[in-house]
Amino acid sequence: MENEQRSLRWGHGALQLDFVLGGDGSARLTHLGLPGEAGSDPGASLPLVEVTAAGHGRGWSGSRLTGTALGGRLRHRSHRAARDGDWHTLTVQLHDPDTGLVAEVTYRSPDGIPVLRSEVTLRNEGPTTLHLESVSSLAVGCLTPPDPAALDAADLLWADNDWLSECRWRRQPMRQTTPDPSGRVKYGHGKAGFALNGQGTWSSCGHLPMGGLTDRHTGRTWMWQIEHNGGGWRWECQEHDNAAYAALFGPTDTHHGWRHPLEPGAAFRTVPAALACSADGGPDAAFAALTRYRRAQRRPHPDHRGLPVIFNDYMNCLMGDPTTDKLLPLIDAAAEAGAEYFVIDAGWYDDGDGWWTSVGAWEPSASRFPGEKGIHEVLDRIRERGMVPGLWLEPEVIGVHSPMAKSLPDEAFFRRDGMRVTETGRHHLDLRQPAARAHLDQVVDRLVGEWGVGYLKLDHNIDAGSGTSANPGETPGAGLLGHNRAHLDWLDGILDRYPHLVVENCASGGMRWDHALLSRLQLQSTSDQQNLHLYAPIAASAPTAVTPEQGAVWAYPQPEDSLDEVAFTMASGLLGRIHLSGRLPELGLEARALVHEAVAVYKAIRADLPQAVPSWPLGLPGWDDPWIALALHTPATAYLTVWRRPGGAATTTLRLPERADGGGARVEVLYPAACQAVAVWNPDTAELTVTLPTAPSAALLRITRTEPDAP
Repeated sequence: MENEQRSLRWGHGALQLDFVLGGDGSARLTHLGLPGEAGSDPGASLPLVEVTAAGHGRGWSGSRLTGTALGGRLRHRSHRAARDGDWHTLTVQLHDPDTGLVAEVTYRSPDGIPVLRSEVTLRNEGPTTLHLESVSSLAVGCLTPPDPAALDAADLLWADNDWLSECRWRRQPMRQTTPDPSGRVKYGHGKAGFALNGQGTWSSCGHLPMGGLTDRHTGRTWMWQIEHNGGGWRWECQEHDNAAYAALFGPTDTHHGWRHPLEPGAAFRTVPAALACSADGGPDAAFAALTRYRRAQRRPHPDHRGLPVIFNDYMNCLMGDPTTDKLLPLIDAAAEAGAEYFVIDAGWYDDGDGWWTSVGAWEPSASRFPGEKGIHEVLDRIRERGMVPGLWLEPEVIGVHSPMAKSLPDEAFFRRDGMRVTETGRHHLDLRQPAARAHLDQVVDRLVGEWGVGYLKLDHNIDAGSGTSANPGETPGAGLLGHNRAHLDWLDGILDRYPHLVVENCASGGMRWDHALLSRLQLQSTSDQQNLHLYAPIAASAPTAVTPEQGAVWAYPQPEDSLDEVAFTMASGLLGRIHLSGRLPELGLEARALVHEAVAVYKAIRADLPQAVPSWPLGLPGWDDPWIALALHTPATAYLTVWRRPGGAATTTLRLPERADGGGARVEVLYPAACQAVAVWNPDTAELTVTLPTAPSAALLRITRTEPDAP
């Protein structure tokens, strides 16, 4: 019958989605979770897409971007399911008969992984232009049952992310975000709630583009990420009809000055977003699912399997002051330590005359690299010592005193109100423009194609604000989104031309830490933090936002460090990607031996890391926690790094439920070999008691399953 309600089920062995198609043509997602679970009340669900446009707002004013008039009018037109290799795809097409707006929602999920990826394409089949102001990438209204008790048990998760203090996860009861005097929102679609926004040209300045919701009693958890490489993003997790919902967006008019005129016959595509779920494993299980998803979704590259050790001359070392004389002994020391890449960081182009405002041509300094061969003497020495040379580059900026500021046309740069954007003495390139892209392609082709550089560290040290309105009628937010997409396309082009080139994503440390970039680039700079004690919680938290094999962690021993401090900083990189640095030639024999030992241990275990998933046996690290722990799990083995900082007791107890299978376990201290760490495993409780007699100190342990003793 025409007005009869229908149901639609889609998914695979690890994920199930249930939809209700109403008799009026409406489409609602009523369940997203594990197969076999019961669905929710359709009344607690949201439209599959939430859209605002000029003249088409919301049914209830407030800060949230749900309850939209256009979203509520969208009606099911068709759907189709398909299989693309290991990926399952469902495309649902919706239509608004009043305006002619068509919304096509594409859900994708990798087989066996409980993660849903979503993006929306809007097309205008009507006669008049629709001026879009916000479009959801993913809207899910059934995160909890429609029961106030479930909301009472729900905790929100998000990560503060600032320069030198990245990846700091916070947890707060959801009820603290929307209370009235009784502790609950009176109206099913109240005005208040919790939301985070990213702004500017750094995607993760202030907060990671991630969030989550967990039930503190059952462990059921949702984790989401917005896969956008610019600052224009938003997520809200709030209450609707006694249930929790999450709505994820790219840029919006209210928060980012983004508007898009959708002309008749035209289309607009949102940024992607992904949502992971775990039934009872808490945040750790959801982060493990995201880790598997990130590996399945990213661009393949041999670096993800090989995990070569990288030496970079910047942090707690040359700090942007490289010269031939300073680099040659470092190259020898790095080779002796076992490094396989050697990266010359900032300063190689600087003749000492205001380099910050003169960058952009990317030619080597003659004063830093004198002699007939110039910088090639250093690059050749790196290769002679068996390492691959790398260089630092900040491609998207041109200093106001650079010759490129005059030779490139105005349209190659970000502009607002007809003027070039200038931020701290720099202009920002607009990579939608052929002149900007041709300039950067020439730079990369010279450094990689002609010089033989095999590693580029791409930095980005200015926030150019709301974006660019270079084109007539364009809002700055729309211009920024266009540049962001052109930036991704440019990166794809580099790697298409040079498939073995390794590219590191850096932006003042971790200010541009997002999966849009990490789905293409091989490594992520996690921080510029120079204090080894403060780096520990950043290093331990990094696998929440990047796969372990992509998380670059500085290991920068100093000659004045104690042996415990040398081991502490080296241990921080052993479950990620070692970014070796520090003044290695000045280290004493014992300290140098600790560095060499750490690199050797890393090479012995690194083959396991690309298959391992993370957990945090002491919970997600707090900035001031005296004990911090990160575990990586393979089916047979767990690697565990523990850090003890000053202020804590000498002993702590960690739970490793992943090892709770009734069998025994063998615990080994892998690093440092001379460590006085004591670790005792209790198979009955799946607990590990660890003692580190001194602070600061750290150790890497390996926990291997053993067969239970025969009766």
